[in-house]
Amino acid sequence: MSVVANSVITQNQNKNHNVFVYGSLLADEVVRALLNRVPPSAPATLPDFHRFKIKGRVYPAILPVQSKNVTGRVLLGISGLELHILDEFEDVEYIRTDVQVSFLEPNSQNLPVQAYVWSNPNDPDLYSHWDFEEWKNVHMNDFVKMTDGFVKQLELPESKPRVQTYESFYKQENDKPLDP
Repeated sequence: MSVVANSVITQNQNKNHNVFVYGSLLADEVVRALLNRVPPSAPATLPDFHRFKIKGRVYPAILPVQSKNVTGRVLLGISGLELHILDEFEDVEYIRTDVQVSFLEPNSQNLPVQAYVWSNPNDPDLYSHWDFEEWKNVHMNDFVKMTDGFVKQLELPESKPRVQTYESFYKQENDKPLDP
């Protein structure tokens, strides 16, 4: 871990963060693989955003889109170290951004939280609508295995970025011979 990362983690160590998640992190199995726990969470909606599929990826992206909403959940009480792990996991493809969500509970107030927004708003590889249930049925088990590999890599002095871990994992998966 770099000196700068250690400094940021130290500064944020005692501060808890709330993070809106809307894709693979909706699955407790992925969160547990990353953080070694499943923090408390609450269902929420992010207004004026859309969740897109990404060509060549199994996880989604969100970008601002008027009159659209993204449903997800807010992970509550994320520590500075856990936020650093999430930052590393989301890698350069996303920018951690302050947003306002509405909890799905009646009479709840809007809450400022952080969310990972796709870094390229003009990306031609974004299309359609990403569906969590489809992802869960088709991709979740492999994604959890990839996430376990990412966490092991993160512990090494020369860790690979998540995108590189993802691409090498899914390349290996695609190179396996199909069962007869």
